[in-house]
Amino acid sequence: MTNKKNLSIGGIIVLLIVAYFGLDLSGHKKNQSPSSNSVTQNTESTLSNDGVDTVEAAYEHRQSKVQVQGSGRVKAILREDNDGTRHQKFILVLKNGLSILVAHNIDLAPKIDNLHKGDIVEFNGEYEYNEKGGVLHWTHHDPQNRHENGWLKHDGRIYQ
Repeated sequence: MTNKKNLSIGGIIVLLIVAYFGLDLSGHKKNQSPSSNSVTQNTESTLSNDGVDTVEAAYEHRQSKVQVQGSGRVKAILREDNDGTRHQKFILVLKNGLSILVAHNIDLAPKIDNLHKGDIVEFNGEYEYNEKGGVLHWTHHDPQNRHENGWLKHDGRIYQ
């Protein structure tokens, strides 16, 4: 009986240590930018399913402020929003058919040059629900380090 008691106390101590130091044991790596040298399954002609399920679940449950990562094909390039903080805007269609509006802050990150309809764009950002499919923003670094850094990747170049 003493062994069970010691084992449960040991487990509690480990959990307290993990909670105290805020260790993330989920395997999710925060603030990880894509490497231009990393091997990915994404090519310019195929879409990755990575992250699509997370975006779809957030849409179906009408959730916002969900950090998502994945890729999509450019469906339309919209006029830049130059009122206040400037944003490059375009619509991505994900592998599951869901369309999302990307609002990329070009006051904090470089604009994607040579973006064309049909191009593949990989993303990491914050999803906000709306009835049309949702909006992806925070696709840039956070200069005040209060939010997870996001990014976009197009033609092998990272924009953050």
